[in-house]
Amino acid sequence: MISQALQFLRELQENNNRIWFQENKERYDGLRNEYIRYVQVLIDRISLFDPEIAGLEAKDCLFRIYRDIRFSPNKLPYKNYFGAYMAQGGRKSVRGGYYFHLEPDGCFFSGGIYCPEPALLKMLRRDIYDQMDEFVGIIGNPAFKSVYKELEGDTLKRMPAGYPADTPHGEILLHKDFCVSTPVPDHFFDQPDWIDIAEDYFRKLLPFNQFLNYTVDEYQGRV
Repeated sequence: MISQALQFLRELQENNNRIWFQENKERYDGLRNEYIRYVQVLIDRISLFDPEIAGLEAKDCLFRIYRDIRFSPNKLPYKNYFGAYMAQGGRKSVRGGYYFHLEPDGCFFSGGIYCPEPALLKMLRRDIYDQMDEFVGIIGNPAFKSVYKELEGDTLKRMPAGYPADTPHGEILLHKDFCVSTPVPDHFFDQPDWIDIAEDYFRKLLPFNQFLNYTVDEYQGRV
């Protein structure tokens, strides 16, 4: 199924218009349903080591394929990927979670918190600063680094206000996102055990997400 979904998405990249999509809508619906099924399998497996997402439904984690083009210079009507964010509350959750991205020549697994709102970002930086050794131990753990090489996302050009310029590991505080990812080639999904490997990738995210979600819990208790 995954190879068929990737083929559909390749064709969509070349035919990103409403006429082609409507002609292939039945095909899309079938592939989307299969993707949902795989996401549910991942949710059920993740919930065995992260009970926070137990009971989550895959349909609540999927992002729409339809693009919001109202304020975008890019007027293509459809996204060229399938994406699902598995976290308590589903795809709109502010919590650290698990993300599965399916895109031709651009597939990846990731986790953490992407683009937190300013008040939450401020609290995340503070807690990371206060517990820097613990955080560095998590992202520097050899098992973690074997999959997730480094923090990703946008960064500031200078140390945020309130933090010494010579803060140990201060480059971490420059981040506007606290997320990591690992890319996989399209043929990754040809392996009969790819679900097992994906589960292991996500399992390695647990301490990272737990650290971040401790702050989210504190944040949500204040708003």
